[in-house]
Amino acid sequence: MTRLLAPRMLALHLLAVVATAGAILLGLWQYGVWQDGREHKTAAVVDARPAPLSSVMTADEAFPRTGVGKPVTLTGRWDPGATVYVSGRELHGREGFWAVTPVAVCPTAEASAGSCAGAPAMLVVRGWTPKVADAPAAPSGKVRVTGWLQPGEGSGDTDPHPDDDVIAQLRVPDVLQRVDRDLYGAYVIAKRVSPATASAAGQALEAVTPAALPKASAFTSVRNLLYALEWWVFGGFGVYVWLRWCRDEVSRVTGVPSPV
Repeated sequence: MTRLLAPRMLALHLLAVVATAGAILLGLWQYGVWQDGREHKTAAVVDARPAPLSSVMTADEAFPRTGVGKPVTLTGRWDPGATVYVSGRELHGREGFWAVTPVAVCPTAEASAGSCAGAPAMLVVRGWTPKVADAPAAPSGKVRVTGWLQPGEGSGDTDPHPDDDVIAQLRVPDVLQRVDRDLYGAYVIAKRVSPATASAAGQALEAVTPAALPKASAFTSVRNLLYALEWWVFGGFGVYVWLRWCRDEVSRVTGVPSPV
């Protein structure tokens, strides 16, 4: 052991520590670059130009794999009678409710004429409220919605109180019981609504941001992730060589063979 603490050996130990620490830090740097690349990809999707809903999905299609957080636009008419409130929603550290009203999706001309008969509806998150009683009345009439597309929620549990307007999760089947038309297998978090809905003083809903950002592929900026793994492998190999050299040096001085 004294041999390992000699001044010349201490310099070698310091070199090994510096090299190992450098490999770990370089790996962390490359890992951070990989994460930043994925976040930039996510932000690019969320901030992209809104696409017509019909070009992303129809009421008969399953939710598209690339649709999470995608900005879309749709036109139609509000269905205020099917409004529901989703409980347990936090905003700025406060717990409250989402106000959700379906929009019967149909062309602008049909919406203006007041006829969207038989049209499927998209659930639209209008905003957040601390109490259901504080929420403004659901809007009616024609509307154009721009917002972020999200897949329906749900763990498979059914609504324990199907007779009220409060649900625990934004499950499409739970809302389907309250509306007399087909529903898209998704919902939209409203970013902009035109015409804007009127609210009484003190009753305006607070805006909701996307509940789930689109998940960038793990292969986005994958080169940086591989570089991170490579540096960590180098660091681990360096530690192994250092420890093996220390054992061999002790064995050489003491004459006691080191275990393999």
